[in-house]
Amino acid sequence: MTKEEMLTMGLRDLYNKIVFINRKMEDSLKGYKSSEVHCIEYIGKNEDSNVTKLAESFYMTRGAISKIAKKLINKGVIESYQKPVNKKEIYFRLTQRGKEIYNVHEELHKEFHERDKVVFEQVTEEQFDMMLSFVETYRRHLDAEIKKQEEDIANRNDFE
Repeated sequence: MTKEEMLTMGLRDLYNKIVFINRKMEDSLKGYKSSEVHCIEYIGKNEDSNVTKLAESFYMTRGAISKIAKKLINKGVIESYQKPVNKKEIYFRLTQRGKEIYNVHEELHKEFHERDKVVFEQVTEEQFDMMLSFVETYRRHLDAEIKKQEEDIANRNDFE
């Protein structure tokens, strides 16, 4: 097995373990899908969130985000609003219930951070710098791949 394969498998294994061990989040946020919780988190952290901003942030279609937003509105955790100067654009904000879900999610993240702090305290600055550099390089590569896929889809749509 190559180092590249070992790293890929190691990252996948880490991800699976994080998902498994973080089941507490699922229990605390029962009734909400991961995508819904992430939308709540984004809306809670970003003023004037809208379908376009959410879609770009999560690499999802605007249609998919619209469906999630509709579910969240029906669950009473977000509400839509418009600005007086722009009646065309629809924005989202958290309701009181949405703020409660947001706070539960944030507290769980803090708890997980505390749990894992022992590992990160052992990492040197040089190791952090190397890992961050790798992550940034990989992120740029994936951004370019996403852009290629979007261009391929746009080109196919031009011929239909």
